[in-house]
Amino acid sequence: MTFSPDFWTTHVGSVPYREDAALCERLARMLDVPAWPQMPRRSFRESMYVQYSAALPAVVVDETGEKITFNTEGDLTPALEAFYERYLADDVESFGLSPEYAAGFYAMLEALQAVPGDWAKGQVTGPISFGLTVTDQNLRASLYNDMLADAIVKNAAMNARWQVRQLKATRPNAIIFVDEPYMASFGSAYISLSREQVIAMLDEVFDAIHQEGALAGVHCCANTDWSVLLATTVDILNLDAYGYLENLALYPAELRAFLDRGGVVAWGIVPNNEAIEGLTPEAVAQKLREGFALISSKAEARGVAIAPEELAARSLITPSCGLGSASEAIAGQVFDVLAHVGETLRRG
Repeated sequence: MTFSPDFWTTHVGSVPYREDAALCERLARMLDVPAWPQMPRRSFRESMYVQYSAALPAVVVDETGEKITFNTEGDLTPALEAFYERYLADDVESFGLSPEYAAGFYAMLEALQAVPGDWAKGQVTGPISFGLTVTDQNLRASLYNDMLADAIVKNAAMNARWQVRQLKATRPNAIIFVDEPYMASFGSAYISLSREQVIAMLDEVFDAIHQEGALAGVHCCANTDWSVLLATTVDILNLDAYGYLENLALYPAELRAFLDRGGVVAWGIVPNNEAIEGLTPEAVAQKLREGFALISSKAEARGVAIAPEELAARSLITPSCGLGSASEAIAGQVFDVLAHVGETLRRG
């Protein structure tokens, strides 16, 4: 699939709102690639880790204490067998999101049916972030339990496939972003994973998305070793370009290879906090143009050709990260500026 967005707009996922119907119609109309809203303030079930957990073996959701863990004290065999029976039977439906865990998903499906368009976006919490955040009862990261780690990867892959099927029933083309905020800690003492392990886990999810005929994206909301993510089979790289664009310029050869295989960059150039106040779409657009020039010049200095015009033709525009922790007023400004930034950049 050839994908050459020209500064199309989309968003990361989380929002501060508790009501979904009017919001989803607004997003469907104002964004080129509307994404369903995650609403963690509506319910603990809609937090980015609980939201995708229902199909996992041995998971315990404590809604009163607002905590999610794995209970590995007993024999995990029956729970794992039930999980893999559904997985091996290709029972994609059993890995779907329920309305109690993702009200915004179902509201967006209705909005997409009412508003014509070609593209829609979903998102799933990535296995690295999920497995390093959600622990067992002894506070050991679940990703370091081999049996749970494989289930976590496969659960993300199957949920992503389910989302693609639902979204493509309303619009012909779908994108699923794998959200990996924990990749900001890759390479530190906090993560005991090799580069090869990370790539293999992510590629299993990306390949599942491709299996359904959709595009795969990855979102990291801080700085990371971008060469790792660029080495995967991902189609779209989403970064906080407002805060970390210059860091991507450190990887010109890897970025060149990514672009050569059809890769697209989703630039999180619209800040998701109070920095948005007083910021004009023209100023944001200029900041991104200057970033393109920086990447191009640094690449040229290392013998790699990356033209600003090429980056422009292969660009999506997003907020720098999710809006779940923002105020409703700030979120509203972010969406308004986002839509106008896309228009401004397309005008040249």
